[in-house]
Amino acid sequence: MTKFWEEWELKEDGSPAAPIRLGASACLLGEQVRFDGGHKQNKFMLHDLKPYVEWVSVCPEVEMGMSIPRETIRLVGEIDDPELIGPKSGTNYTSGMKSWSSERLSFLANQQLHGFVLKKDSPSCGLFRVRVYNDKGMPTRAGRGLFAKALVDAMPLLPIEEEGRLRDTYLRENFITRIFTLYRWTQLLATDPSPRAVVTFHASLRMLLLAHSPAKAKEMGRWVSQAGNLEWDELATGYHRMMMECLSVRPNRGRQCHVLSRLMGFLKQALTSDEKQELAEVIHDFRNGMVPLLVPLTLLRSHFRRHAVPDWIHEQVYLTPYPKELMLRSSV
Repeated sequence: MTKFWEEWELKEDGSPAAPIRLGASACLLGEQVRFDGGHKQNKFMLHDLKPYVEWVSVCPEVEMGMSIPRETIRLVGEIDDPELIGPKSGTNYTSGMKSWSSERLSFLANQQLHGFVLKKDSPSCGLFRVRVYNDKGMPTRAGRGLFAKALVDAMPLLPIEEEGRLRDTYLRENFITRIFTLYRWTQLLATDPSPRAVVTFHASLRMLLLAHSPAKAKEMGRWVSQAGNLEWDELATGYHRMMMECLSVRPNRGRQCHVLSRLMGFLKQALTSDEKQELAEVIHDFRNGMVPLLVPLTLLRSHFRRHAVPDWIHEQVYLTPYPKELMLRSSV
């Protein structure tokens, strides 16, 4: 099976021919839309992901009609249902932001997004720990921006992250895994929407799913076993939901080592005693945090190239879930 990222097609201008589509807070893309007329350009988004991604820019505050520059705004009131207030002017922007968000999300729902990156701490875009001020003017970091909340409610299965959290190598790797896997899934839906294709797709995800959640992977296996007996919409919708829920569970070293050991098992008849010991030691070193995941994976892939193993091993997305040029597994 040829993986799409091994032969990534580019247009003459260097942009991807069939890109992953990600929504993003406009300021992270270098647009000067912040309250002070500045931006918060993100290097990882604009440089590392550039060959693979087409960005869909969104700035809730400007798009709903606020000026550049403008007064700062904040969330005020109840944590679960705050109001969006301009403290200097006393203007209440809550109704306008909610109305605009509803309209914008109707448009975004048809943009075939594979993920979204939001600006942290923003009263409109912040996803986690946004300040919400009480009636005494004291903040509590427990809120969510109004647009971010509307986005999560409208698209609960979409991979969504804050740019600040993407500095965490484990969160970044998990986010990128989810968006590339979702891209593969949407490509299947566009080119071969059939129960047989879902069975093949699931087989290629087998080890990746086990690394995230063995329990959810088992549930998905039972679902796929019914592929021929389910209506297409039921099969596809259910599989999509379970896949994204499974991948949302961040893999830990124990589950990763379980998968690595299972893959090693397919080489036990081919490797010498010294080679087995070397591979086992590298997996042990990874478990103890002494080497990154890239080290045992590189050794496994080398052995798979030199020895006869079942074809489905070579097709495992776990071995290369996204382009190696992103170098994410050298840090996890």
